Amino acid sequence: MLNTGMMARGARIAAIIGLTLALAACAQTKPDGLDGNVTPGSGQDFVVNVGDRVFFAEDQSTLSTQARATLDKQAQWLNLYSRYTITLEGHADERGTREYNIALGARRANSARDYLVSRGVAASRIRTISYGKERPVAVCNDDSCWSQNRRAVTVLNNAGS
Repeated sequence: MLNTGMMARGARIAAIIGLTLALAACAQTKPDGLDGNVTPGSGQDFVVNVGDRVFFAEDQSTLSTQARATLDKQAQWLNLYSRYTITLEGHADERGTREYNIALGARRANSARDYLVSRGVAASRIRTISYGKERPVAVCNDDSCWSQNRRAVTVLNNAGS
């Protein structure tokens, strides 16, 4: 009798644990860590659904087809949400002198700015800055890192307001 009661109690506990695990599995976030609750027009919407950066080939400031596609989406979004001003940050990988990389980052930021302006974003809403090689996102001594650092990043200046 005691043994049957303990077995029933064990079965209830096992059922509760199973139900909890099933609910937890249903409530998991997306594999990329995004929760899917992005508010349209928010800074998170811009980063997640539009993309805030474009990448460049080595020693280049020419926009690739992929970069232009991302900037097209940015222009569309920025024209829809005109309350935002932006800063375009130009970056370079760690090779080269500081002066060379500052100039290269400036060319990359200006290239992205000029493209956004050509797509209808008011130039008065855009500021550019070059960080050169001072703010890498990846640090290693091969192209897997260098390619991530050769970029222009669009930062929403007033996303928190």
